[in-house]
This record gives sequence, structure tokens and C-alpha cells, in this order.
Amino acid sequence: MVIIPREKPVIENLNIYYLDIKKLLEHYQGEIGSGGAYFKSHAAEGVIFFDKDDLLNAFFEEKDHELMGARAIEHLINARGKYNFTVSIYQLSFAEVYFWASIPSAEKIYEGLSTEFTDLEGLIRKMSSEKLTGYIDVTIGGGEEIGIIFIINGKIVGGSYSWDREKPGSSKKNQELLIRKTKESSATFSVCRIPLAKMKTQGASQTGPNRPSKAILNMLEELMVIFEYAVVSRKNMKTDFSKLLKKKFVENAETYAFLDPFAGEFEYSNRRIDFSGAASDKELIGGIVSSIQELAQELGMRSELLNSCAEWSDKYSKQLEKFSVKL
Repeated sequence: MVIIPREKPVIENLNIYYLDIKKLLEHYQGEIGSGGAYFKSHAAEGVIFFDKDDLLNAFFEEKDHELMGARAIEHLINARGKYNFTVSIYQLSFAEVYFWASIPSAEKIYEGLSTEFTDLEGLIRKMSSEKLTGYIDVTIGGGEEIGIIFIINGKIVGGSYSWDREKPGSSKKNQELLIRKTKESSATFSVCRIPLAKMKTQGASQTGPNRPSKAILNMLEELMVIFEYAVVSRKNMKTDFSKLLKKKFVENAETYAFLDPFAGEFEYSNRRIDFSGAASDKELIGGIVSSIQELAQELGMRSELLNSCAEWSDKYSKQLEKFSVKL
């Protein structure tokens, strides 16, 4: 079954007969950034996941015929004369779209757990505490009913249930019903994990995400170290630097998605930067420098930042000029 979260479509029930799918996707890549295009007819269904740069992955299903990846993308883009599809567009966050596009890459870490030894509520708590990114697949009564609970970084983000096939989503009511059914009837559970590396590289068969250069990462790492030292050296500073930084990144995540701590793409700890996301040199510099500037302003240490970074600014003057960056 093709699965996509469908609570809040940006636009829905467009008739494919009147659409140029390629142009439609290009439009919404620019309009909403990341999401999914869902195709539905009586005989078939499919979905194409995208971010602002690429078509990340696709799935197509028709009776006993299934396609995924580049073949599914091509099939759906050229499906106008073959299927009476209606098309709906759904917006997903940067982290979520890679999750949904990566579901086929999931690896089973537990299989065949039964209610005789395992409680679903306890299993959900365990996977949440372990920050699972993946899903729990539940089979009730030997296959009479099924349920799937989707989890990103330990947080439940949706589900799919055999008794509510048309409305996959994050309904608390359905989750509670699934748990109750597993207590009333025998059930088995499988837990599947999506490795973070596969989530980040799912779109590699397309043009691939932008990656910042090592030189720029080193440059920003030096800036972060200088700024951290300036902050922790203040005698009246009581708040942990890491907490201040994460709070500022959350505030700026809407503009620079890679800063979202939930996505786990940019991390600064022990004076080192670890970046696994997608961003150009310009985007990464813009996100980090603007966050540092804003935080310095809020802490009342704007002049201290400028003084501390004088040598750094001279050292990287060419790069700063190239990307029009000014502290």
C-alpha cells in the first residue's frame, strides 16, 4: 500500500488530464519546498516525494505491479493518458520528507515479537526512549487486521490502519484502538529502523543535494569556537552555551531547515562541527553567521563578538567577500 501522511493537503483532487506533472512538481518545489504528490485512481495509486532541489523517490502500485525510484517517477510523470488519477499535494517538513521517502530502506531490528511476551504500549515507550526513526508493524489475529506506527527520532508522526485505510495520519484515537486490539487478540510486532545515512542519501539517484565544502566547514568551526569562548568567558553567564545555541537554531530553522535540532543535521559539540545535511556553502554560512549575530545581540555582546573575530575576519576575508557576509 502506498503510504503518505495526508491530513492537510495544500491542494487536492486535481484531474491529471489537465496537468503537466513535471511543471506541477517544479511549481510546488519552489512554493512549499518539500512534500509529496499523491496520485489516486480506482485501479492504481502512487506518490512522488520531493524537496526544493530534487525528486527524492517515488512509489507506484497497480494490482500485482509495483514500481519504485526512478522508474516510478517516470511512470507517474507520464501517466496522464493511462490512468484517471486525481493528484493532491502535501507539504512535509525537511526531516519528514526524507523519512517517508526512505521507508523502503528500513531494516528490521526486531521480528516476530508476540503479545505473549511483549506489550505494544511498552514497545512504543522503548522505541521512543531509544529515539527510533522507523516504524512498528503490527499484525493482529494472524493477519485479520494490521496497523503501522511511524516514528521519527522517538516521536510518533503518524500511522496506517487496516480499518481506516483512507485516512493515514497521526490520530491518537487509532493508536489507542490498535493498542486495545492487541490486548484483546493475539498479535505480532516487527520493528524497522531507517538508518540516518540512508535518509540523507535517498535522493542520490537524482541530481543529489548540495554539500558544503570542507574549507567552509573549517571556517565556520573556527568561528563557533571563538564565539563559544567569548560567551563562556563572561562572568555573569549562567546559561549553558549549548542550550543557548540550540534555542537560537530552533528559532531560525524555518529559514534554514538544516539547523533544526530535530533533524539532527547540524551539530556543534566539543568544538567540532558535524554536518550531514544538504546545504550550499552560501546557505550554511548564512544560517550559522546570522544565528551567531542574533545571539550576540541578545546577549549584549555584539562589540565583543567583533573584537574576538577580528583575526578570523582577516583570515577569511576572501570567503566573506565572496558570499557577502559581514559580522
